[in-house]
Amino acid sequence: MTTPTGWGPADGLPSRQYIPPEFRDTISYNPPATNTKEIARQKKIHEEQSQWAGRWNSKVNYYQDKVKNTVGKRQEEFQRKLEAAQKGLADTQAREQAAQSRVYELSGEYGKLLTGAARDAYSALSALFSSYGLGSLAGKIYEYTKNGYSADTIAILLQDTKEYKQRFAGNEARQKAGMPVLNPAEYLAAESSYRQILQDAGLPKGFYDNPADFTHWISGDVSPTEIKERVDMAVQATTQANPEYKRALQQMYGVDESYLTAYFLDRSRATPLLEKQAAAAQFGAAAIRRGFQAYRDEFEGYATMGITADRAEEGWGRISEGYDAMRGIAQRWGLVDWDQQQAAQAEFVSGSASANRSRRLRSQERAAFSGRAGSARAGLGAGFQQT
Repeated sequence: MTTPTGWGPADGLPSRQYIPPEFRDTISYNPPATNTKEIARQKKIHEEQSQWAGRWNSKVNYYQDKVKNTVGKRQEEFQRKLEAAQKGLADTQAREQAAQSRVYELSGEYGKLLTGAARDAYSALSALFSSYGLGSLAGKIYEYTKNGYSADTIAILLQDTKEYKQRFAGNEARQKAGMPVLNPAEYLAAESSYRQILQDAGLPKGFYDNPADFTHWISGDVSPTEIKERVDMAVQATTQANPEYKRALQQMYGVDESYLTAYFLDRSRATPLLEKQAAAAQFGAAAIRRGFQAYRDEFEGYATMGITADRAEEGWGRISEGYDAMRGIAQRWGLVDWDQQQAAQAEFVSGSASANRSRRLRSQERAAFSGRAGSARAGLGAGFQQT
């Protein structure tokens, strides 16, 4: 850099700093944290170059005045000094402009680096892709705009970027599966529907509500209706479920409470299977509430039979009330294997072997009790007559 050494008031020159009009506005930056140091360095360079530009400008003015008011060799000497000062001013302003541009680039204020139609095109595209969640492409939009590409061409070029493909990752899987690719508006509408369903269900913010979470659903062409069915089951299993229901899911499927929602939203599990498991867990909850165990295969069978939660509550209530008595009856008649499974079959499966056995045991118990009661009455009567 050409530095006018010794330049200042002592030389009889004005000390007022010259600032070019395009840099007179106060610069307000909101840079990313990773660029803070470099932005600060570039701003310092800009400030220093601005000060030198003011000095060079004063020197140019001084020598211009001297050239006008001198003649001969003295004038030629001042002319050479004027040209050197003009070059120094131009070089300094170029460095000043470069530092300013670098600050705009680092802080993402690319629109300030463009003018006219180019700036308008950049602003429109930047706003559009930011609405897609692709504000990170602003730098590429700036480069394409600066190089004279049209808005339509830039939009096409951006679709080949890693960021764009990652943002709309579901489309790649759809294309491979032979399904139509969604345009950005359709893609965003699907995400919006998913997000609204999750929010309406009261699921916590940050859970299944970002584009990465929705990619699997979009790639699988999962409808909002199916998502709502899954969310309803998830909510029932978490926020609205009683402790016994959660324990049933844990015992039968090994699903910890903290993973319940993710379990029901997992697309790898078909909805009919989840519905059967949810019904089986309701059946199991009724059993657990009465102190019984929940058995996966057995209870899924009852769920497949269409036994409702109310019917399960009613049935397990009866089983609980008579379970100990029934075990005592079975043991008196030599049946030591009467257990929870047989009691459940007797209650819920009409015509089953356990139901028939239960009726037979109760009938035998009543007959035996009636016989003992009759013998006792006969003995009492005979004794009374003898007296």
